[in-house]
Amino acid sequence: MDEQNGTTSREEQEEALVALIEHRTREVKNLRHRLAYYKSQLEEAEKRLQDSESKLARLRGQTNAVSSRSSLGDGLKTVKTERRSNSPIDRREGSSKNHNQSKPELLIPAVSPKISPPRLVPRSSEGSPSASRGKSDKSHKPSSEQQNTEVKDKGTKRRFEQKEHKELIPLIRKSSSPTLVHCQTSNHISSQHKRKLRSICLCPVNDQLFVTSALDGVVNLWQVQSKGSGASLLSTTDCVSPKQRRWPEDVAWHPDGNSLFSVYSADSGDSQISVTNLNKKQGGDRVKFLEDKPHVKGIINGIVFMPWDNTCFVTGGSDHAVILWSEQDGENKWKPKALHRNLHSSAVMGVAGMQQKHIVLSAGADRRIFGYDVRVGRADFKHQIDSKCMSVLPNPCDFNLFMVQTGTHEKQLRLFDIRLRQTELHSFGWKQESSESQSALINQAWSPDGLYITSGSADPVIHIFDIRYNAHRPSQSIRAHHKRVFRAMWLQSVPLVISISSDLNIGLHKVY
Repeated sequence: MDEQNGTTSREEQEEALVALIEHRTREVKNLRHRLAYYKSQLEEAEKRLQDSESKLARLRGQTNAVSSRSSLGDGLKTVKTERRSNSPIDRREGSSKNHNQSKPELLIPAVSPKISPPRLVPRSSEGSPSASRGKSDKSHKPSSEQQNTEVKDKGTKRRFEQKEHKELIPLIRKSSSPTLVHCQTSNHISSQHKRKLRSICLCPVNDQLFVTSALDGVVNLWQVQSKGSGASLLSTTDCVSPKQRRWPEDVAWHPDGNSLFSVYSADSGDSQISVTNLNKKQGGDRVKFLEDKPHVKGIINGIVFMPWDNTCFVTGGSDHAVILWSEQDGENKWKPKALHRNLHSSAVMGVAGMQQKHIVLSAGADRRIFGYDVRVGRADFKHQIDSKCMSVLPNPCDFNLFMVQTGTHEKQLRLFDIRLRQTELHSFGWKQESSESQSALINQAWSPDGLYITSGSADPVIHIFDIRYNAHRPSQSIRAHHKRVFRAMWLQSVPLVISISSDLNIGLHKVY
């Protein structure tokens, strides 16, 4: 009997040690991955430092010592008077810190960390979304103080940074295995909308601010809290159109980050564009509708600001038209100009602008993709594909690369090079279990490094695609909500992916 007890005890100890070794092995692997990530970040930071030092050395070498000191003095003044953001969040912290300072302060733009490809690894706890709530759940109506606060000048200032082109096209389909994205935690909060969500959009000067819109006609302004563990509802604005009481079909931030632009329908003479000034109090003056109505019929499917020096945006509609709106002198003065009305034979489902050229991309339900050169006044190229197009999305790093969403199952996403005619670089997609049709409400987003695409789905999952992976399926998929996922967007300032779903929740997924 004693021998049996001794044998049982040894077996139990052995099992416990084996389990402990497995746990510590996983722990070591995880720490090694983090170490490799921070090493890569250190190398990039050192390269940026060396580049800045070399630029300074070249600048000093071009002038004598006296003129160099003079130019540096002027440079300090220039940095001191750097343009501040007008976008809507609390500035009280900054004002209290700087009130009593006597020495001149040198303002240096914050360097936004580059996020390593988030790796969403399915976890047992992610099968059903967490029931935990953010701060916004405590009250549906934010206080008037929160609604009228201005955005504190922090976060990424992408509008004022000169983006650098990176060659990513040579990497497409070059790897036989994907580099996965790890999801550390997932949290879900109520969207505070009463009807199905329609869109999500990140602030261009501070991506820890974002807005959501829904079929209830309401646009909610949110701020990410505690590095992504929650989000606070800052304001709620009724943005329904004046005549037909329609909800915004799509929304876009002004590049300065202080206002939102929404598009509606061209039917029944209703207003087509609204401008929401987020720095104004709630009331009649906060939402203004533009007088011009260049679209002639149907829903206006998309609105996008162009990534150019002159402030302008483009709309695409069911009337086959693509309209360029240019900013004029005066408040809310915009001049529309039809770029083309007859190139597409069906609804324009998506529009976008390319970084390096004044080219407007348009994707239509007629299976056509056009690149229209605004300066020349004609189409620069045309792609005819085998399926209707639903959206178009340029890569944030490689200025020649763009993605088009189509209606073909398991080949929903296509990659194109703006320099190549009638050439598809890669296609990939997913199987849908809950629906046979492909909804135009499902959208995608690029990761900040341009190597990954997140996509919503008619199923309650987020699909992730590594463009280096040579397969046609997702590199991984995450069960993130209870119902269909409309979109999942990556933040650049913090390692976070934010998703919206028809379950009326907002998902906050910490990634690394």
